[in-house]
Amino acid sequence: MPTWGAIAQELQKLILAQQATGVPPDPLAPSPHDQVRRKYLAELSSYTGRPVIVYASGWLEGRPVPDPSVVGVATRDLMGFMEAVHGLPPGPLDLILHSPGGDPDAAKAIMSYLRDVGFDPIRAIIPISAMSAATMMALSCDDILMGHHSQLGPIDPQFTLTTPDGPRSAPAQAILDQFERGKQECAASPQSLAAWLPILRSYSPGLLSQCLTAQEAAEETVAIAMQTYMFKELPRSDAESRAKEIAGWFNSHKTHRSHGKPLRYDELVEKKVRVMLLEDDDALQDKVLSAWHGVQLSLSQVAVNKLIENNRGKAWMLSGSPGLQIMIGSAPTRPVPARSLSPVQAPRPNRAERRRGR
Repeated sequence: MPTWGAIAQELQKLILAQQATGVPPDPLAPSPHDQVRRKYLAELSSYTGRPVIVYASGWLEGRPVPDPSVVGVATRDLMGFMEAVHGLPPGPLDLILHSPGGDPDAAKAIMSYLRDVGFDPIRAIIPISAMSAATMMALSCDDILMGHHSQLGPIDPQFTLTTPDGPRSAPAQAILDQFERGKQECAASPQSLAAWLPILRSYSPGLLSQCLTAQEAAEETVAIAMQTYMFKELPRSDAESRAKEIAGWFNSHKTHRSHGKPLRYDELVEKKVRVMLLEDDDALQDKVLSAWHGVQLSLSQVAVNKLIENNRGKAWMLSGSPGLQIMIGSAPTRPVPARSLSPVQAPRPNRAERRRGR
């Protein structure tokens, strides 16, 4: 397997060769970063016999962003998935996820869209980290593939409150707990009300109800998805109870105490999440990590805030400045070998194809 450094050198050689021609690069043609990234995404797809869509953002690159949705899961990302889905056969799909999370409703919409256009089963691949709403996306898949270094995270909802010192974010459960503590302290000692008033003033009308509703919605979304896909082979009652237990664990702020807590392979196995270890298959690990190195070089060196791309080179990119950039032109790739698909996995036309055509 070429290491990150080896792929970076491969990229640098392409850049130098392009510069040596003295010809300005065609802005509509694949750049060296595109060529390297697409090469390894195509190799991963060729190896697994499955189409691949990568959904990744540069949230770990340390760049300032004007809005969290620029790197987080957002409804407008559906446009990127519509671009990446175009031309792919329905059936099995590998979905590479790398995101800090974001809007849980957008996460649900994206996964529903992938199912609606005919992808089944879907395997989530976590090369580094898929947190919060991205964890919800992973748990909505049939399987999860991750390494010992990879991580998911809690899905407990977060709220942003307006305070005299500016916006402050807090877990929904922490807001509920703090309110209960305030009630108890003020009842026991009315003099403490003066200390609590600045905090209570930041609670907008309906906030406590919104916190409860958001918690219920997050847990219900994940539980239903896991019951429908990840545990579909279990008896219905077993699938329902296991999905509900796992969703409750992911949603428990009191258990994890931090929304950013890394939840790794061993913990997920203990909770009976359907997860596979990347290190158990050396060849697959090589292909996945090479593809990820190609993606990460684009995220870091081209100031890409968000990238949605398939193994055939169709991509949607959110660049360093606000605005969308559709990457035009694709690198030659080998088609997905039909012999690696079982009869159950064979492309299914009709409704899915008609919907995609529309």
